[in-house]
Amino acid sequence: MSDEKPVADLPKVELHLHHEGAAPPAFVRQLAHEKKVDISKVFNAQGGYAFRDFVHFLSVYEAATSVLKTPEDYARLTTAVLEESAANGVIYTESFISPDFCGGGDVTAWREYLAAIQEAAQAAETAHGIILRGIVTCVRHFGPDKAKASALCAAETAGDWIVGFGMGGDEGQGHQGDFAYSYDMAREAGLRLTTHAGEFGGPDSVREAIRDLNVERIGHGVRSIEDAALVQELVDRQITLEVCPGSNVVLGLYPNIESHPIERLRKAGVNVTVSTDDPPFFGTTMRREYEMLHKAFGYDAERFVEFNITAANAAFCDETTRERVLKQLETA
Repeated sequence: MSDEKPVADLPKVELHLHHEGAAPPAFVRQLAHEKKVDISKVFNAQGGYAFRDFVHFLSVYEAATSVLKTPEDYARLTTAVLEESAANGVIYTESFISPDFCGGGDVTAWREYLAAIQEAAQAAETAHGIILRGIVTCVRHFGPDKAKASALCAAETAGDWIVGFGMGGDEGQGHQGDFAYSYDMAREAGLRLTTHAGEFGGPDSVREAIRDLNVERIGHGVRSIEDAALVQELVDRQITLEVCPGSNVVLGLYPNIESHPIERLRKAGVNVTVSTDDPPFFGTTMRREYEMLHKAFGYDAERFVEFNITAANAAFCDETTRERVLKQLETA
């Protein structure tokens, strides 16, 4: 394949994007201004999000999210997020959306938020060609009981648009298995499963996720590289990692992109994909991720198309949508 086209210009598939975490700071500031809410402490002098470490990041994330109060707010958020993603060449994305933030875990309220998000997503698809699908997420540090409410919301709205169930939040709180009931509920509703693990929790958290939740994808999962037997298990089970290199560096897992294990995982035969996580928080975009990886590892267009085909095949969407995405990648 020719590498004449800059790698950053290639069409992209993103599997690991937090809906609120993708909110541009200017959008959040505008919403706070309209609502007369002071959240100035979440921003730095340059107008970006400000945090010290992962735990502080979670509190800043929730403070920024606090201005999102209504279905209309989430419709506007969806428009802003998808416009930014489309500008970075993303043609298909799966976004983590939590009923905890969209109606407090109440199914009726959740349906209203979801309808607003879907309407905005359809408008963005018409305008920009980008396809969005939703993965309902529970929040680990909110505890197993709240997770059950999120899982019920997911089960009640499972279908062609809500396609998966996952879990984010503080990996230092509890164990993956504490949420098995919620995952069983989501599985029975036909949803496909992912969870954050192998970021701050280490390789043992990935083992827990596989053993106790029976997931087919892992959010991050990069610390699996510390355990050769676990790496082989990922290969044998064909579990896909939703890798977010820029996020991992900013949050201190690795000192720089060059030391990131994405290439070692790929060489070992693990299914790896590239995503941004919470892009404006981590000063990144999908274009920037591609540029960094190209510079650090010499990845060419062919390698990135490989990553994107892996991502499209691991996407939780229906087969008709997958075929549309694969066709766009093949003609890139």
